[in-house]
Amino acid sequence: MLCFRRKSKLKAMIKNYYKPTPVKIRKFGDALLAISMLGIPAELTGHTYIAVSIFVCGVVGKFLTNFFTDEN
Repeated sequence: MLCFRRKSKLKAMIKNYYKPTPVKIRKFGDALLAISMLGIPAELTGHTYIAVSIFVCGVVGKFLTNFFTDEN
């Protein structure tokens, strides 16, 4: 029973992907992506793992904001 609920929630989240994203959440995702650009100087100084992890967090965060919607 619990597994069925998780699957239905996942299907609902996937359906929300193409619906409009709320403004506050969209701004948060854009801020995550902008902050992830701060990893560029770390890349230039030789801290590759730190730079890549910051950049991946920003891009994944921006992608995940598409699953939120205003509609019920």
